[in-house]
Amino acid sequence: ILPALSLDAVLHLNILDRSYTTAAFFNESIDGLYNMNPSPGPNSVIVMDNTSIHKS
Repeated sequence: ILPALSLDAVLHLNILDRSYTTAAFFNESIDGLYNMNPSPGPNSVIVMDNTSIHKS
């Protein structure tokens, strides 16, 4: 499951039936960017934790 959440809604959601590869994670992250806005503004900040799956 790879969600993109705001304070008000789910902006993007993808569910794979397998593990995410670096390429799949990158592609889904790019797809989620289409729902982002320029800073400063709503939906303009991306926050990720430091888990090893977020590193390629």
